[in-house]
Amino acid sequence: MKLLVLNNLSSGYGGDLIYDFARSFAKTGDEVCIRCVDADSSFEEALADASDFDAVVASGGDGTHAAVCYLLRNTGTPILPFPAGTANLLCMNVMSPIEPFALAQLVREGECLDFDLGEIVTSEGSHGFSMMAGCGYDATMMADARRDKKRWGPAAYFKAAFQNPNPQVAHLKVTVDGVTHEHEGVGVMLVNFSKIQFDISITPRNLPNDGALDVLVLTTQTAWDLLPTALGAAFDHSGGTLEASNALVYYRGRDIRVESDPELLVQYDGEPLEAHTPFTARVLPAACKIIVSDDGYKLFTAQ
Repeated sequence: MKLLVLNNLSSGYGGDLIYDFARSFAKTGDEVCIRCVDADSSFEEALADASDFDAVVASGGDGTHAAVCYLLRNTGTPILPFPAGTANLLCMNVMSPIEPFALAQLVREGECLDFDLGEIVTSEGSHGFSMMAGCGYDATMMADARRDKKRWGPAAYFKAAFQNPNPQVAHLKVTVDGVTHEHEGVGVMLVNFSKIQFDISITPRNLPNDGALDVLVLTTQTAWDLLPTALGAAFDHSGGTLEASNALVYYRGRDIRVESDPELLVQYDGEPLEAHTPFTARVLPAACKIIVSDDGYKLFTAQ
């Protein structure tokens, strides 16, 4: 096999597990090309010849995985998200192993599935997201957590959440597939893959292959009201429509526009942007091909 590894040195803890992966993978006749990049590198240039390889390994966190999936969208190139970031939520959602040897075997023996991507467009440009994007409370939390991620790991997000108990309340105007809804709240989240840390799902079902995005409008006034809902207390797990609560309102759609007064910070897959609302977003159905474990394959083909 001919394998391209994109190794983001700026991600996570800067460990060397990707090199253990390469050693475990390589057999006689194989070619493993490791390209090291950082936050200032051009991922587009590093992936310019990706079609010449049998698969691409994206070593980094969820932001790295999202960037690689977006750049290789609709190409049919198999992608292995390698968990070298802080939270590694995409890897968790597709039920990938975490050991380098098991991941090396997965590239050779694993199944591939096509998943949706989200695309968010702001004044700063367009970005792809595999997990979630949004504005307001979650974006502020991501920005505050950035400085503590290497020290605290995933707990940095919870630390940031508790440090901001009274987020900015705004008038939110959310247009979903041409229908406009107005609310007072602290933010909007667009969800593709729905599971976060501790196996908590923030939507009724995890449906990253149905050609739509979940839209959560956070209508709470304080973080304390939001917390129980984020933990799943207010969700209807039968798969039906979520009931409106004091904490959120739920929609689903393909094309979304979000406006707010005042403007709110925007993030995608844990990456806070310099841009603010308004923004537009849409789903890109079956746009990326991801290598998954047997458990992941069974989970998403059974739906």
